Amino acid sequence: MGKDGALGQSWRNNVVRAVSHVLAFGALALVLFITLVPAHAQTIRVADVTPLTVPADLVALRAQPAIGPTLVAVAPGQQPLTPALLANYVDRQNQLRAVDVLGLQAPEELTADVLMGYIARGSIKSNSAVSAIASFTSPTARPEPDLNQHMLAAYVETSYQPMEKRVQHADAERDCLAQAIYHEARGESEAGQLAVANVIVNRARSGKFPGTLCGVIYQNADKGYHRCQFTFACDGRNDAPGERRAWARSADLAQAVYAEFALGDDVGAVPGSALYYHTTNVNPSWSNTYNAVASIGSHIFYSPN
Repeated sequence: MGKDGALGQSWRNNVVRAVSHVLAFGALALVLFITLVPAHAQTIRVADVTPLTVPADLVALRAQPAIGPTLVAVAPGQQPLTPALLANYVDRQNQLRAVDVLGLQAPEELTADVLMGYIARGSIKSNSAVSAIASFTSPTARPEPDLNQHMLAAYVETSYQPMEKRVQHADAERDCLAQAIYHEARGESEAGQLAVANVIVNRARSGKFPGTLCGVIYQNADKGYHRCQFTFACDGRNDAPGERRAWARSADLAQAVYAEFALGDDVGAVPGSALYYHTTNVNPSWSNTYNAVASIGSHIFYSPN
């Protein structure tokens, strides 16, 4: 191509070199600009934070009345407390606690690599992973709270009674005790009447007799005259009190003694071990097998050996 061809090639080479230098300089300037210009952090506004979506089943559960989905709410303080209502409350609390609000998946398998990587990101003294392992290998017993779900559910199933029934039971217990005081000791002094009532309370607490005052007083009353514990309970006569003043005394004393029985207090007229008594004008054969612990008015009181 001769001399002209050589000159053309040299000119092209010079142009390529010049362009390369320009590109290199531009790249260097861009790198310096990015490096030296300070970065600005983007501020996150509270209004831009989106809350977690509440699961539909939890929304539906919360929309139900606290007393149950099929019951109509009544004015505050007028809802009767029933076993069904308490059972519904226990079931509702269990449902609320069972909802997976965050939608968490099962955790990944804990391997040696995962554990060591987690520990490496924090100090040994304050790392929660180490603390969790220590607490798992030597767990600390946590006492159950005084009132928990299991206790409440068991109470609903076995022991709960509406207030109306509790009042009826208390009234019946006082009436039975008043009847016993009236028919067994209405001619006695207050101390003598209190001692008779004390024996009835002792029997109810002993575990050897029925656990209620009515149960003690009318034990075996349906089995005949010589099988009952208190004569008036099975003699076939009308038990309606005929002496108004004596009945009023018996009823007042029965109310006071029942309060002591319900609260677990001692009556104090005779020892808590005294379970038997008889009048002084009889001498039953069983009296020789027990210990006489008191003699008040026309009654002698005994405790088992």
